[in-house]
Amino acid sequence: MKFIAVITAAMLATQPAVAQHAGHNPTAEAPAKAAQSADEAAVKSVLRHYQSAVERLDGTGTEHLFTSDSAIVETGGVEGTYAHYLAHHLTPELGEFKSFSFSDYKVDVRFEGPVALATESYKYRIETKTGVVAERLGVTTSVLKKVGGQWKILVGHNSARKPSAS
Repeated sequence: MKFIAVITAAMLATQPAVAQHAGHNPTAEAPAKAAQSADEAAVKSVLRHYQSAVERLDGTGTEHLFTSDSAIVETGGVEGTYAHYLAHHLTPELGEFKSFSFSDYKVDVRFEGPVALATESYKYRIETKTGVVAERLGVTTSVLKKVGGQWKILVGHNSARKPSAS
């Protein structure tokens, strides 16, 4: 009788734990987590490729990182599509620089339905061909979506400010 009481007590003690995990299937969750991990890596790769192009001072070929109907917002101004921004803003600007480097880079990616939301924070240093140096704290928020199986930037919004004096 004591044995039955111990078994019954053990069964009752484990019921809430079993009930809490009803429908929990780690085997089914593993592929979903792997897919999200692969998507996160792909999103970060898109952002890294863009950042690398800016540091090389050459936007050539970066159009494939953006959707054709993308929207770029920079420091309070709507720049239009990336193609327009590249032709009329970024390329001429990069042409005036001797160097552009990022540091203290951090990125956070999360998924909301079919889109990825990425928030990047960083410091950057620009030196112009005339020797003028600008150091800034920057942040970029990007909305990415899959197009033809590839993550592309749909909307990019970046802003920057001077670091506070120490």
